[in-house]
Amino acid sequence: MKGILGRKLGMTQVFTPEGIVIPVTVIEAGPCVVLQKKDLENDGYEAIQVGFSDKKENRSNKPEAGHAKKANTAPKRYVREIRGVDLASVEVGQELKADVFAEGEFVDVTGISKGKGFQGVIKRWGQSRGPMSHGSRYHRRPGSMGSIQANRVPNGKRLPGHMGNETVTIQKLEVVRVDAERNVILVKGSIPGPKKGFVQIKETVKK
Repeated sequence: MKGILGRKLGMTQVFTPEGIVIPVTVIEAGPCVVLQKKDLENDGYEAIQVGFSDKKENRSNKPEAGHAKKANTAPKRYVREIRGVDLASVEVGQELKADVFAEGEFVDVTGISKGKGFQGVIKRWGQSRGPMSHGSRYHRRPGSMGSIQANRVPNGKRLPGHMGNETVTIQKLEVVRVDAERNVILVKGSIPGPKKGFVQIKETVKK
C-alpha cells in the first residue's frame, strides 16, 4: 500500500491523442515528510505517519514541534497515517513526492466534503416536493413519520439536518498525469472538498 497527502487545487481538462476530453482534478501531492514509523512491538500495528504543508513554529504547540524535530522538519498542518507500507523501505525524515504514483494507476482519494449547513429533505436526500399550487398546502416538508402505533420515529428516517462536512472517499480514480518537478498529480474525475482542501491519496483497494 502506497500513499501520499496533498491539496486539491481545482479542476481542468486534458486531451488524449485521439482528441477525447478528460475532466481532471489537479492535486498538489507532496512533498510529504515521514514523521514516525509505527511497528508491532511498540504500537501493536504497522504504519507510517506522514505530514504535509509546513506550519509556523509559533502556531504549533511544544509536543507538535518536538515530534517534528525528531524528523528534522517543521511542524505540519496535515498529518495522517498510512498502513500496509513496507517499513524497511522508509526512513523517518524521508521525503515522499508525487512520483510515488505513475500514469495509468488507480487511486482512492479521501477528503472532507463541502459543508452545506442545515438542509431540508429535498436537497439532503433528493426527495420529491408536493404540488406548488395554492391549494395543496404541502410543498417541501419531510412527509409521513411512519406508524402512529410505534409512538416513535423509526431509526434512519430521512429528515432535515446538517449536510456535508464529512469524510468521503472516492474509489478507483485513474491517474492521468504525474508532474514530479511541480509535485502535481492529475486524477480523472472529481474529488471531495473545496479548493485548497487537504486530501489523502492511496493505492486503490478495488483491483
